Amino acid sequence: MAARYDADTCISDPAAVDPVVRFLAARTGAGPVLELGIGTGRIALPLSRQGIRVHGIDLSIAMVDQLRAKPGSEDISVTIGDFATTRVDGTFALVYLVYNTIENLGAQDAQVECFRNVAAHLSPGGSFVIEVEVPPLRRLPPGEKVLAFDVGTAHLGFDELDVANQKGVSHHYWPEDGEIRTFSMPYRYVWPSELDLMALLAGMTLHERWGGWAGQPFTAESPAHVSVWVKDG
Repeated sequence: MAARYDADTCISDPAAVDPVVRFLAARTGAGPVLELGIGTGRIALPLSRQGIRVHGIDLSIAMVDQLRAKPGSEDISVTIGDFATTRVDGTFALVYLVYNTIENLGAQDAQVECFRNVAAHLSPGGSFVIEVEVPPLRRLPPGEKVLAFDVGTAHLGFDELDVANQKGVSHHYWPEDGEIRTFSMPYRYVWPSELDLMALLAGMTLHERWGGWAGQPFTAESPAHVSVWVKDG
């Protein structure tokens, strides 16, 4: 997946990246920032090009190798580890976690620990930003457990949902050279109010919640949210 990650134009095109970078840059202040799940650097690199000091944590050496192959990556420091528990030196004005990556932590305890880890890295008044889906259960037909989220000629995506345990598996299918390439990934979906409680337990309070990076209002119909919690004190 690492070698192909940036080929996903829906997340790598400037139209997708630029609003994220503008949103984050407006909230960094003068301090450095920390990206959890920095991956191939699709957000970290354009932030760094604006003169913002960026550090990252990622568990995947293969993803970080993709980052290291890009111009400007020498200005970004990366620590290999689990972002729920891995500590790095210093404090940060902003910590961010984008594109549903909080759901990669497959247990509630790990998600709670992530918020505590973020609070330990933030300076007082610093911000934690998450982009994540709103669990799509309202679109799940009664009695069904599989929901399509992308149906096209280049990609098919289906979520297999375990409502009783608040978990899911994303199944992906791509046609390639006359064959079908597949990938499946487990995750734990999480509700906005649940995230607010995790933040409260870690000493942070909700400051903003939007329906997207462009500042769209968050409503009952929003499929995702961008939330900002601020460290108390």
